[in-house]
Amino acid sequence: MSGNTLGKLFCVTNYGESHGPAIGAVIDGCPPGLELSAEDIQFELDRRRPGTSRHVTQRREPDEVEILSGLYEGRTTGTPISLLIRNTDARSKDYGNLLDTFRPGHADYTYWKKFENRDPRGGGRSSARLTAPTVAAGAIAKKWLREQYGVLIRGYMSQLGPIRIPFQTWDSVADNPFYAPNPGIVPELEAYMDELRKEGDSIGARIEVVAENVPAGLGEPLYDRLDADIAHAMMGLNAVKGVSIGAGFESITQKGSEHGDAIYADGFGSNHAGGVLGGISSGQDVTVSLAIKPTSSIRTMRPSITRSGEAIEVQTLGRHDPCVGIRATPIAEALLAIVLMDHALRQRAQCGLTR
Repeated sequence: MSGNTLGKLFCVTNYGESHGPAIGAVIDGCPPGLELSAEDIQFELDRRRPGTSRHVTQRREPDEVEILSGLYEGRTTGTPISLLIRNTDARSKDYGNLLDTFRPGHADYTYWKKFENRDPRGGGRSSARLTAPTVAAGAIAKKWLREQYGVLIRGYMSQLGPIRIPFQTWDSVADNPFYAPNPGIVPELEAYMDELRKEGDSIGARIEVVAENVPAGLGEPLYDRLDADIAHAMMGLNAVKGVSIGAGFESITQKGSEHGDAIYADGFGSNHAGGVLGGISSGQDVTVSLAIKPTSSIRTMRPSITRSGEAIEVQTLGRHDPCVGIRATPIAEALLAIVLMDHALRQRAQCGLTR
């Protein structure tokens, strides 16, 4: 009922608050024998870490992960893996005026309605700060999938606000703060974000995630379909307002003769299905697209109410991403990895080795 755990066999339970002493995750169900170190996880955390460019929040968190359990002599033991990430740069005073005020676009109002008690500091439990443990858990899933099946999971930004980013090369994705697959467009993206920050406003983005070498047969019909679980996980990512698999909403205008992926002796002719047919992986690349809404924390004054129902104007101060989509790529990769590993373990348990 609590909603803090993702997965059935590879279970990731996320805990902590944005301005609490620490955040983290407990991973249950990781098979024994996987060689693992803090460095394996830290690499992915550094990709998500705040304060890495002028275009993201300037909160300075090292995000150093501590592995508290589940390892012996550098290998997983099959017991729960506990990961801890300490909060070191919280500025709770920035949120002192929000205990009785609801910020438009935030979860302040709904958390209060549900729990009648909420942590207003940095968004508390609803903060994007809680994506760090997800990335840490995803690093483990990524490594296991890579070693077991050769699965490669990577993502990129395909649109920043009104600016579409044509895919050119994977090589440039790691070399710019936007995860843009087109180095020539980066100066335009930087200029757009600089102007947006001056305005005190925010913008959304579109993120693409691709998993290559996914074995066929992953997914459980009817209600545990692979694509349904992917969408469920991705909608758990802060600020995601839309998820599509394969052609997604473009399927509306496609004729059946175009959308249906023809099958030949040497494989499929196209991949409009996004690597999933009938909720089960086809062996093609699994492709996922995410719509990320504009950051709700902006300096622009907006109407809202207090807990007593009085009208008020709200301005959100503090350190925030003017586009949360800029740091969303590693998180989306992690979520896809967690879902794929969970389904791989379920397939192995039910049907043996995946064909």
